This record gives sequence, C-alpha cells and structure tokens, in this order.
Amino acid sequence: MTNTTEQIALIGAGPSGLAGARCLQKHGIPFQGFEAHTDVGGLWNIHNPRSTVYQSAHLISSKRMTEFSEFPMGEHVADYPSHRELLDYFKAFADHFKLREHYRFGTRVLKVEPVSDASDTLWRITTEDANGEHAVADYKGVVIANGTLAEPNMPSFEGRFAGELLHTSAYKHADLFRFKRVLIVGAGNSGCDIAVDAVHQARSVDISVRRGYYFVPKYVFGKPADSVGGKIRLPPWLKQKIDSTVLKWFTGDPVRFGFPKPAYKMYESHPVVNSLILYHIGHGDVGVRADIARLDGHTVHFKDGSRGDYDLVLAATGYKLHYPFLDHALLNWKGMAPALYLNIFAPRFDRLAVLGMVEASGLGWQGRYEQAELVARYFKGLDKKQTSAAALKAAKAGPPPDLSGGYKYLQLERMAYYVNKDVYRAAVRKASEALA
Repeated sequence: MTNTTEQIALIGAGPSGLAGARCLQKHGIPFQGFEAHTDVGGLWNIHNPRSTVYQSAHLISSKRMTEFSEFPMGEHVADYPSHRELLDYFKAFADHFKLREHYRFGTRVLKVEPVSDASDTLWRITTEDANGEHAVADYKGVVIANGTLAEPNMPSFEGRFAGELLHTSAYKHADLFRFKRVLIVGAGNSGCDIAVDAVHQARSVDISVRRGYYFVPKYVFGKPADSVGGKIRLPPWLKQKIDSTVLKWFTGDPVRFGFPKPAYKMYESHPVVNSLILYHIGHGDVGVRADIARLDGHTVHFKDGSRGDYDLVLAATGYKLHYPFLDHALLNWKGMAPALYLNIFAPRFDRLAVLGMVEASGLGWQGRYEQAELVARYFKGLDKKQTSAAALKAAKAGPPPDLSGGYKYLQLERMAYYVNKDVYRAAVRKASEALA
C-alpha cells in the first residue's frame, strides 16, 4: 500500500473529480479520492444531500459539446440529457476506468492545511467518515474538485415575508408550486427553467429581474444551438454584433416581453439557454417584474413602484465558491474568487490545484478534463524534475495571462472566474503540451 505522503489527495467525485481521478490514474500518479456522498456524480446525483439539481433538470449544453472525448455518451442519450442520464453516464465512466477503487466514499474532508511554508510542503488532511470517526494523514499534494454549485448565494431583502422564502437549491419538484402565487427572483438558466416548471402547477408565476438577458434557443436550424457555427473565428466586436442580430431572428427582442435592455453586449455574461421561457411569457403564463424593493407580509414591492402578492418567493440567485476546509489565503483569494494560474494552480504551492473553478460558454466537461490532464502532467514533471515543470512553476507565480478573449465580462460574483472558451482551452493545452 502506498504511503499517503506519496499520494495526492483528490477531493470530490463529480465531473471534475472524476476527470482528475482519470488523469492521475492515466499518468501513474498515486492518489486517494475522498467523496462525502456514497457514490459518484456530484451535483448530478440527485440522491446526494448536497445536490442542487431538481427533477426536471437537464443540461443546457448539448451532449456532444459537453461529454468527455475519450468516453462519448451513447447515441440513445438525448441531445440535452436529464440528470438521470448524466448520473448513469458518470457511473459508467467511473466503472469503465475502475475509478471507484481509488475513492473513500461517505468521507468528508474537514480540513486541509500545509505542514510547512515550503512550496513543496506536504498537506495535512483531516477527514470524517460515516460513523463520525476522524482521521488525519499527510499527503504529497491536494487537488480540490468539490464543485462550484453547492453553496447557495441567498440575498437579503428589506422587510419581512409572511410566505415561504426559499433558494432554488431547496427546489426538487414542481409540486412545491401547487396552487401558489409564485415569484422567482432572477432570470438565469435555473430561474427560467424553474419558472417553466411552475406554470403547470402554480396559481400565478412572476419573475423578478434586475438586468437584461440574451436568450438562446436550444435548437437552431434543427440542431443543438451550441453545435452550430463556431468554425470561423471572428473579432469579439463582430461576433457580438452578428450573433445578437441572428439571435433576434429566432427569439425576438426580449425587451418586448418586459425585460430590461441588456446594459452589456452579448457574451459578456452567460446567456440563458431556454426555448420555453419567452413562449410562456408571450402566452401570459409568466409575468416579468422589476427588481425587489422590499417585502411586507405577502406583498412584494418592486423598484418600479408596482407590487404583487405571493405565497412563495424562490431566489434563483446562484451559488458561492465554497472551500470550507481550506484557509482562503492559501488559495490566493482575491475579491470574489481565488486568483489561480489558469484558474487551476495556487501560486505559492507546488502541489495545490483546483479543478472545475472555471466557467465559459461551451467549455464542457472536456475543458475540465484538460485541466486535469495539465495538473497530472505538471505533478509528474515535478517528480521527474523536468525543466518544463520548473517553467510552469515560475509562470504560475505571475503575471496571469489574459483569458478573456477580448470580452469585457460583467463584474459579478458568478462571473469572477469566467473565461473565453477558445482562449482558455488553447492556453491549457499549450501548457500541457509543454509538459509532454
């Protein structure tokens, strides 16, 4: 049995964790995986207490743009798979590559701390098993892959609400809405999907928004929208102009449906991929309301001076990065997110990496797999004292590369680790190729 001081500790068995496990395995790097739940899948495992998916949840990107390249989804899988199909996929991925044997399931990581201040320090990991028993061991390095969509970002509202006030993380089934007057706060992808669920059960459904959005249909010319185009590279300003014009041909102008005009250009925030929300708004099933000013009993007052009465307010306000087992300073946390080289590597330490702390339209799980490939090659290069690994170690001390692709992303918490897919994947692949 390999001594823990020769192993990498890998935290999480969701998509990014499984990508990390596969790449560490492939490169012959000893590691120990930890997963708080009893099986793989992460948030896509609805049986996981930390899962934030709901019964009707599906991918908003198509399967061919999302899957792991070395393990394609079956032809029988839908273009936009449900969480049930995705859990089957992750279980099959783990079984095919025999990844489960590397994990301790039902084991929560409580604390991760460096043994010393040295860049090549060992890492002390404290864990808790299903029986509440604690264990402490030192590991050669740490790869954090516990996901980014588990810790609710619940806003505070002025006043008091007499009905139910929930975050979408608590939503599982549309029965929640039966015969209720429902207000959904936020029109991101989850907010719009859940609003479409609610129209079939609720007495009424409104959606409160503070900014404008770009709405992308799931199908264009009969094909998944994210699989159309993209072969011709255009300057950002031209792509924004052309794509926003084409989009209006398919969806119309959301301002006509009551949404504010976006105060930003297309691709400067994540688009809403939904073919049904504008349909239901156009049919009067969903009303668009302004940002909330205050709550008063069952009445919600909006900033445009209007008001409405509701039984349930559901906050579709996203999630916070959550690495509760690790001091923020160790991850070089700056403002709303850690400042990591290529959104992966902590500058101070040789073997402290994060997988999955990246968002980009169309990045898919293959983009996370490429992160894992780079991490595995880098750790292997450090062990072999390769000059290419030393060069990456120097590069990650800064300054960081520009991964925006020329787009001016909104300065929002959920956009703090947003990158341009093409620029990002090219940078990660280039760094990985240098370590081959």
